[in-house]
Amino acid sequence: MGQIQSTFEAIVTCGSNREYKHWPAFDSKCKAEGLNPAAIAAFKYNYGKLASGADLMMPEAAIKPVASLPSYDSLTREDASLLSKTVMLKLNGGLGTGMGLEKAKSLLKLKGDDTFLDFIAKQVMYMRMKFKVPLAFLLMNSFSTSDDTLAALKKYKDLTTASLGLEFQQNKAPKVTAADLSPADWPANHTMEWCPPGHGDLYPALLGSGTLDKLLANGFKYMFVSNSDNLGATMDLKLLTWFAESKTPFAMECAARTDADKKGGHLCHLGSKLALRESAQCPDADEKVFQDVNKHKYFNTNNLWVDLEALKATMTKFNGTLPLPVIKNGKTVDPRDKKSTAVLQLETAMGAAIECFEGAKAILIPRTRFAPVKTTNDLMVLMSDAYEVTPDFRMVLKGSRNGVPPNIKLDGAYKFVDDLYKLIPKGAPSLIDCDKLVIEGKNITIPPDATFKGKVTIKNGSNASVALPAKVYENTEIVL
Repeated sequence: MGQIQSTFEAIVTCGSNREYKHWPAFDSKCKAEGLNPAAIAAFKYNYGKLASGADLMMPEAAIKPVASLPSYDSLTREDASLLSKTVMLKLNGGLGTGMGLEKAKSLLKLKGDDTFLDFIAKQVMYMRMKFKVPLAFLLMNSFSTSDDTLAALKKYKDLTTASLGLEFQQNKAPKVTAADLSPADWPANHTMEWCPPGHGDLYPALLGSGTLDKLLANGFKYMFVSNSDNLGATMDLKLLTWFAESKTPFAMECAARTDADKKGGHLCHLGSKLALRESAQCPDADEKVFQDVNKHKYFNTNNLWVDLEALKATMTKFNGTLPLPVIKNGKTVDPRDKKSTAVLQLETAMGAAIECFEGAKAILIPRTRFAPVKTTNDLMVLMSDAYEVTPDFRMVLKGSRNGVPPNIKLDGAYKFVDDLYKLIPKGAPSLIDCDKLVIEGKNITIPPDATFKGKVTIKNGSNASVALPAKVYENTEIVL
């Protein structure tokens, strides 16, 4: 920890160095916007790393692969008494803009009228009923998702934990002008000058909102956190018991990488610690080995376990923040105007905190605990009969799939949710026996009683609207 500590101390004094001449302007801007001290401290650290010219990359030569991990399959003990000291937290700040949404992605319907939020609420209520413990539940919302989310959950009258409330909100960060590292200025729309700081903001948001102190004051010790679009990530008593008995401050659930995961980040050793390497941190020269799933075997599912006392102690040590690796994303200040000012958005990943805790661990979990929805391809599969709802309201692949979901490749015409609903207006077709489904062309309609088996390609080479007949399609290519 000594090297991290000294690096941190050098960076947080950045306002006194000439190369950080723009920091006072950022500081004033953040305070004028009402950002809390923890949010400002986190951005100051990130900006300091950028302005110092520090290498934000993680080359292959600096890391070592992780050869093996302990497995969930070896866990047997369950201690239900730990649930009373545990909070289940869902990250729910995303709007799903990549899928054409202007509301929380968690409001999408999956099975019948049930949304992600319905499934999450039912998971929590099920755990409370089964173990007769009032399992605490929290959401980290954003300004954009809070109102819709709270309105949707009003029907679950007992969901809120009285001492905690139901939510706290994530922070925002100023965009940085790429040319001179000054605060981005966009008079046409000042809201464009701000961006989400990545889900690594979980930690300063917990601290700055007072939620972390509230949790500790009410006797909570453990936190399980996952994404709201991952309905496989339920509170698991075996994992909680393993985490508590291991006395580790931080643990990450990892899954085995496949070719489908090769472009995503992976777990690695950085010196004596575990660390994450994201694609944005990989030099171009190392891309091939980065994508070698036989060498770098494990990826972060974003299902994390945190000891809240250890989190508070570590953040206190680092002046109210965690020194997470900084990810630099180049954008334009107005993302819809490619000629607008070039900016940098500084982000962090919450899983990267694994390198901030001595003795942090990772565990290999079954793929059933990882079923996220990032694209309409993912959504269509989840809506289909390839997935089933378990008694505890998880969404899991049916056993006959042997852990491998159907590979769906939809035409770009169906990138947005509204267009997906035009493709399958009455629900998803049968995909339980489908290996790969490719849809090429627009204006196609697929009925829910169509069945796809093996590898199937559907093509529409014209602009005419075409309805696919309801029948079984097996290992075939159909040109409409």
